[in-house]
Amino acid sequence: MRRQATLAATRSSTSLKSYRRLRWLALIFFALILALQYPMWLGKGGWLQVRETDRQLALQREANAKLKARNVSLDADVRDLKTGSEAIEERARSELGMIRSDEVFFQIQPAGSAKAPAAPAPK
Repeated sequence: MRRQATLAATRSSTSLKSYRRLRWLALIFFALILALQYPMWLGKGGWLQVRETDRQLALQREANAKLKARNVSLDADVRDLKTGSEAIEERARSELGMIRSDEVFFQIQPAGSAKAPAAPAPK
């Protein structure tokens, strides 16, 4: 009987040591998994940085599309100015206020800004 009690105590002690070893082994594996996961989520080239880079890329593509449309418009203006005189004349009239020598220019004042006629100078 005493031998069975000693044997049971030995088994109990062995299983307790084995349980502690497994627990430490599980903790080591858990720490190792965390150490391997950190760069994937938060490190350089991680998920958060890739997401931010994708957002910046979308913004840059949008800006590039706007600039491309502007460049196409400017290219068309340059071609018009090189080939035709209508574009040059239109720009001279609108931007510089130029008129031809055989034209008469009338400037119409808005109704609210009309000034009273000046009084004739005394003699």
